[in-house]
Amino acid sequence: MIKSITKCKEYGLYLDIQGAIMNILIIPDKFKGSLAAKEVIAAISNGIKKVMPDANLYPVLASDGGDGFLNAVSENLDCKVITTNTVDPPGRKIKADYLLNRADRIAYIELAKSSGLELLEVHERSAMTTSTYGTGLQIMDAITKGATSIYVGLGGSATNDGGTGIAQALGYRFLDGLGNDLEPNGENLSKIRAIKSEEAVQNLEGVSFYAVNDVDNPLFGETGAAHIYARQKGANDTEIDILDMGLRNLDAMVQDNLQKNVAQNPGAGAAGGTAYGLQAFLNAEFNSGIDFMLKLAHVEELLQKEKIDYIVTGEGKFDDQTLHGKLIKGVVDLGKSNKVPVVVVCGQSEVAAEKLASLDIAAILEIKDGSKPLQYNMENAAALTEKAVSTFFWKLD
Repeated sequence: MIKSITKCKEYGLYLDIQGAIMNILIIPDKFKGSLAAKEVIAAISNGIKKVMPDANLYPVLASDGGDGFLNAVSENLDCKVITTNTVDPPGRKIKADYLLNRADRIAYIELAKSSGLELLEVHERSAMTTSTYGTGLQIMDAITKGATSIYVGLGGSATNDGGTGIAQALGYRFLDGLGNDLEPNGENLSKIRAIKSEEAVQNLEGVSFYAVNDVDNPLFGETGAAHIYARQKGANDTEIDILDMGLRNLDAMVQDNLQKNVAQNPGAGAAGGTAYGLQAFLNAEFNSGIDFMLKLAHVEELLQKEKIDYIVTGEGKFDDQTLHGKLIKGVVDLGKSNKVPVVVVCGQSEVAAEKLASLDIAAILEIKDGSKPLQYNMENAAALTEKAVSTFFWKLD
């Protein structure tokens, strides 16, 4: 159903263009657990075409740096898929892919491929014991194959290790008070008393890193990595406090040993503090995931060339996390800056009405059938999306 609609004079909402051929830009996120982003694009497109068969549709496969990052990159760039031997979050041997553009010596790595929740059963989730070491192995492989610029897409992580796993794979050592090497995981963060970087400096010479993500959380505190994200990674209340204290200790050790003070930088808490680790240990630059993808897909050029009437975006759950820089927020901001109304399609909306008012969203289409159980809605998300979109655009035509 259409949960809310705002007629925006600023946009000149196009309710009076009866019969005109519309140009519609489609940039959704995935519906987690139901539809991949490509499937969401297909459902939205089918819904529009049912009532506006002549509409010009411009689909963009995007990612905010999380799940689907590699798919979005490969859709827009000519890269070779590299399969590596690595490990999953608990340390089991697996194979995982990344992308390499040999000509430009650029690698694109999706953290979730070797350090993601998608690799674990629910009972295996443990923010205390999982690690990003596997992603570090992939990065090291890319360096040995000649990559001098490495983009790491963050999101969907199963970890809360502050990026220490990646750092260890690249030559960093984390020592306890007795000088013993520590395994890089959440529960050991509070035990770190020294950081050694000599070997890492040699491995990383001449390599530039870019952290691609769209959250703005700091490393620790009430809005930090542990308190906001660790519960979905298997942590209980006590463990969340331990993890937060561990991240504070990691930051103190980084300041003492590496003279870096980056824990409060917006986005440092992304992927269990991996963004912090990339910046602290690898001098990475932070890139907005949605800005990165829109540039790859030449969306700004499209908006300048074509008169886009609507932008349609969406995700499975539209909630407060959306407002902290996720892909949907980036698309909404894109519409606002170009004075194009944005329609959000979602399985469920949990954003308070007062917050919605500040987002300049033309309409929110909540697709769930309230008379049916969650399982039904997830299994039929494509058909429900198609129906909601058809209804909305039929009313405009």
